[in-house]
Amino acid sequence: MENRGALEGIKILDLTRVLAGPFCTMMLADMGAEVIKIEIPGKGDDTRNFGPYKNGESLYYANVNRNKKGITLNLKKPEGKELFLEMVKNADVVVENYRPGVMDKLGLGYDVLSEVNDKIIYAAVSGFGSYGPYSDRPGYDIIAQAMGGLMAISGWPGGNPTRVGNAMGDVLGGLSLTIGVLAALNGRHVTGKGQRVDVSLVDSVVASLETGTQRYFASGEIPEKLGNRYAAAYPYDSFQAKDGFFVIGCGNQKLYEILCQVMKKPELITDERFATMADRNQNHVELKEIIEQWSINFTIDEAVDTILGAGVPAAPIYDMKRLTEDDHIANVREMFVDVHHPIIGDMKVNGCHVKLSDTKPTIKWAAPTLGQDNEEVYKNILNLNKEQLDELKNNGII
Repeated sequence: MENRGALEGIKILDLTRVLAGPFCTMMLADMGAEVIKIEIPGKGDDTRNFGPYKNGESLYYANVNRNKKGITLNLKKPEGKELFLEMVKNADVVVENYRPGVMDKLGLGYDVLSEVNDKIIYAAVSGFGSYGPYSDRPGYDIIAQAMGGLMAISGWPGGNPTRVGNAMGDVLGGLSLTIGVLAALNGRHVTGKGQRVDVSLVDSVVASLETGTQRYFASGEIPEKLGNRYAAAYPYDSFQAKDGFFVIGCGNQKLYEILCQVMKKPELITDERFATMADRNQNHVELKEIIEQWSINFTIDEAVDTILGAGVPAAPIYDMKRLTEDDHIANVREMFVDVHHPIIGDMKVNGCHVKLSDTKPTIKWAAPTLGQDNEEVYKNILNLNKEQLDELKNNGII
């Protein structure tokens, strides 16, 4: 039986580019929605020019735009706007990540689209959201990490603010937008109408700070950077082995006491410096030194296997080689999936991390080349023939 997606029958018009918006529509496409990615004729998504490349094509673009159909359309021209509004009539969701106000200036904002289709869900992600004094500021991942507070608590004690090693602000924004779209789709069953989903990259980062904000609210003191340590529990940190570093996560008293037995240091259980979680948090420097006096005698894998064998959470710190070759992650959990791209050729994309038992998210095809599906989409949705398409192309509409 052919796998059916949870969002089968949902049609999405995707005006997004770069990462936060495409990450959202990628997830929706993986879950079975029909996503039509609409790009600027002759140019396309900015990330078509972002490396790394293979055969002249962007792997960055290809990774987050799989499972989408790709068309081109010039929304600045009246004919392009008319075509878009016709598509909106039969769509469920429009997703965009322009700066707030851009779609309104084009005459294609939420108020206009909801008049065309009152069931349309209009989902937008931007740096600071659609309202507020910062709403007209441009927003990128590094802006979100900076003003969302993440950089201030990342890095090593005494060091400079540090950007997280991936575009976490964009990814959090994309995840938030996905959640908003799914909520609005269900909300449509409740109200009978669509609505606007407004997500800010900065808000999304702020929402992720958890103990960072609470440490400040509790004490009035600006939290220090902790390196790899977690403020709420210890030992919950990275530790040195013979050949590098690994992590231990003792999230409660029982796990700590087991770790002490593993290290053959039962006296640490009653040592007044480390007797409670609060004590261990206070005296983490001394405890880290003691643990590393033990762990430095083992390789990473030996230390991890020993600690895990006793039931205490521990793990190696994977580089990309170990990550992509790990059988559990790469193969069993299908977090790296093979696809064939018409120009790139055989390639791997990141798998969908949300697993559904009966409507399994599936990666069916590679990201589209620019305008790849113009003929199919415009013919099937708007009943345009080849002569009409040729005229639209010659006039710079598609």
